Amino acid sequence: MRTYPHLTICEYCDRVYSRRILKSGEIARCYVCDAVLYRSERLDLMQWLALVIATLFVFLMANFFPVIRISFQGLQNEITLWQSVAVFMRTDVALIAVPILLVVIVIPAIQISLLLWLLAFSVLNRQAPFWRMLIKLLIALKPWSMIDVCMLGILVAVVKLSGYLDVAAGMGLWATAVLTWMMTLITNKSFEPIWLLQQRLYQKTSEL
Repeated sequence: MRTYPHLTICEYCDRVYSRRILKSGEIARCYVCDAVLYRSERLDLMQWLALVIATLFVFLMANFFPVIRISFQGLQNEITLWQSVAVFMRTDVALIAVPILLVVIVIPAIQISLLLWLLAFSVLNRQAPFWRMLIKLLIALKPWSMIDVCMLGILVAVVKLSGYLDVAAGMGLWATAVLTWMMTLITNKSFEPIWLLQQRLYQKTSEL
């Protein structure tokens, strides 16, 4: 299939434009309907990759450090995200644990892994295996990462429990708060720069 990476099309009125290099903070808009065609990127691929690696470390901290510590009459207990999902699975509402596991742990882990894979190959200026399928999967998963909802739920639980027990925030809670911001930052970026670079590498490989 022949492609034209130097052209872009308005998704609202179907007008076709030639791409141009934008200055920092500049936005290309459709002359007909004023829709946003594409934006300049504040981060280059190397900076984006560094941010994703940092997000991976924060994700591991959020999952393996205690989220909250509870004390009552000299007894103490603490729980991590993984342990909270395991506790749900042993109760009468075990089915609720499945979507929690998916949207809080599994899907963010997949998003981080896919971005690492694609960005690592892009930084090395190499064509990533399965790049088309992986970018489409990243776009499809974008609405399903709900770390922010998880963070809100944890805060509500902490406030409610603090009326009856001694509750303290663990390292995992702070890591989850940072992770909420970092996941929003890396998954809300446009995947267009990766797509265009991989498309050019694909065409170069096909011409050999």
